[in-house]
Amino acid sequence: MAHGIATEEELERLRARLGQRMEIREPPHLTEVTRDAIRHWAWATGDRNKLYLDEGYAKQSPAGGLVAPPCMLYAFSRISIGYRGGLPGVHSMFGGSWWRWKEPIRLGQAITAEVTFTKLDELKSRFARRMFKQVSDIRFVTNDGLEVATSESWGMRTERDTAREKGKYKMLRPEPVSQDLIEEVTKLYAKEQCRGDDPLYWEDVPVGTDAQSIVRGPYSATTAVAFEQAWGGLFVKAHGYWYDYLDRHPAAGIPNAYGVPEPPEAVHWDGELARSVGVPEAYDYGPERIAWIATMLTNWIGDHGFLEELYCEIRRFNLVGDVTYCEGTVTECTEIDADRGRLRLDIRARDQRDQVTAKGWAVVQLPRRPTDGG
Repeated sequence: MAHGIATEEELERLRARLGQRMEIREPPHLTEVTRDAIRHWAWATGDRNKLYLDEGYAKQSPAGGLVAPPCMLYAFSRISIGYRGGLPGVHSMFGGSWWRWKEPIRLGQAITAEVTFTKLDELKSRFARRMFKQVSDIRFVTNDGLEVATSESWGMRTERDTAREKGKYKMLRPEPVSQDLIEEVTKLYAKEQCRGDDPLYWEDVPVGTDAQSIVRGPYSATTAVAFEQAWGGLFVKAHGYWYDYLDRHPAAGIPNAYGVPEPPEAVHWDGELARSVGVPEAYDYGPERIAWIATMLTNWIGDHGFLEELYCEIRRFNLVGDVTYCEGTVTECTEIDADRGRLRLDIRARDQRDQVTAKGWAVVQLPRRPTDGG
């Protein structure tokens, strides 16, 4: 076995798991939609929607009670970001998700995530000697059999040494955060609004309409820790729990500058470790950015809308110090029936360099405007 290299032997071991439902020994971070879990996710992602935080308000809304932010489902499986086992030592980076929600996620639901490993495709890369896209399908099912959502999530597997040596991101540099940028971000946060109970009607949103944008950041190690508290992480463990895990999976530990074995996730707060895999500074979690885009959409559509689909590819790293602007533009309007309509939007996240760091599309449902006498 060659550690950190995608050998044919290891690839065959991994391909043998295709089509299988994947299980891991560690329990999920969340098993039930609780008030605390909802609140912690909202705090971690900057979501101020009263549907998630104010029980009295939520009871009077179309939801009829507290519901959870759509992307909180990531926390119901440590591999909801896509199973990326196998290939020991080969670096793993989250690539994106395609979410399809069927129902609101309601307070008190017990939810199980069923993860099936479906694809392993080799891609051309100038960043690493070999690169693979590893894909999983996930079903989120309540204990009474209700499927509340499905997703397809994927990650990129790259050989660490070749990734670092080829230096694809050598032109990407962390930037000091100016006081002017801090003041701009502060003003944008103060202007951020949730539509709430004021309906956004399908008829009033023609093609070309921009969704109300939001800002997130500047990113920091503290932001990463806040998200870990809500999501739970994949490898984040402490003390004996971590060293028990290393005893079973020694390749999971990457020595930091002091020789202490750290989990692969430490690239999100340890700049030196991030540089060891070819990235110039610690960087955010891809699912975190997707959750920000979901917040932008749910803020905009309000209590009477429903986020139906969100497809998002993570395209660039979001480094410590970076600011993210989440944006969307309506590209298609479709009638469903007399009561509802559907919008499709192009969505994107861009940083203060005006580089697009994530992109994709979303589908939302909105109420139709009542007719006279309706």
